[in-house]
Amino acid sequence: MSRNKFELITISLLISIAALGQKVTTEKQAQKINGEESDGFSTALEGKKETVIISWNKFLKDFGKLKQGARFTSISEPALGGTVYKTGVIYADIKEKGENVEVWLGIKEGEWQVNDIDIVKKDLENEVYQFGIKYYKDKIQAQIDEAQRAFDATTRQSQRLVNQNKDFFIQLANNEQDKVKLEERLKANALEHAVLLQKLENNKLAQDSVVQASEQIKKVIELHKERQRKVN
Repeated sequence: MSRNKFELITISLLISIAALGQKVTTEKQAQKINGEESDGFSTALEGKKETVIISWNKFLKDFGKLKQGARFTSISEPALGGTVYKTGVIYADIKEKGENVEVWLGIKEGEWQVNDIDIVKKDLENEVYQFGIKYYKDKIQAQIDEAQRAFDATTRQSQRLVNQNKDFFIQLANNEQDKVKLEERLKANALEHAVLLQKLENNKLAQDSVVQASEQIKKVIELHKERQRKVN
C-alpha cells in the first residue's frame, strides 16, 4: 500500500472523528396516530436514514411483536423495564428531520392500564435515550474497527518494509563484495592483457628472426649445392 493511500486513510479517519457527535438528548413529543393523540419521546441522530433505520429496526425487535403500518411500526405485547405487558401497544417512527434522523417511541394512553402509563412513559424515554447511546457507540465502534484495520495494515506494511530493508542491506553487501571481486578480476584482466600483448610482440619478433635465419640457411644450402655440383 502506497504512502499516499495511507495518508488518505488517516485523513478520512480524522474527518470521521470530527463529524460524529456524541451528545444524546430526548424530547417529549406528541404525534397523531390514525387521528388519535399519542404521547412519546424522540431523539435526533446524526447520519443517513437508510443507515439509522437498520439499527432502529434491530433495536425494536427486542421489544415484542412488530407490525409495520403505513407510517408507524406497532409493537404488541411489549417488554419494557423487565416487564412484559399483555395489553397496550408501543408505536415507533423514524423520519428525516433537517440534516438529522429522528426516532420516536410513543403510546396511546387509552390502550394502556392507568397504573402502567407513567411507568411505561418513563421506560420509553429511557429506551429512546439508550438507543441513541447505542447508535453512537456502535457508530464509533465501526470507526474503531476501521481504524484498527488501517492500523493493522500499516503495521503489516511497516514489517514488510523492515524485512525489505534487511534484504536490501544483504543484497548491497553481496553487491559490494561482487564489485570488489570484479575490480580485482578487472585488474588481473588488464595485467593479463598487457602480458598477452607483449607475448604477441615477442612472438612476432621471434617469427621475423626465424624467417631471417631460414632465409640465411637456405642460402647456405644453395651454396653447398653449388659447391657440390662443381666437384669433378
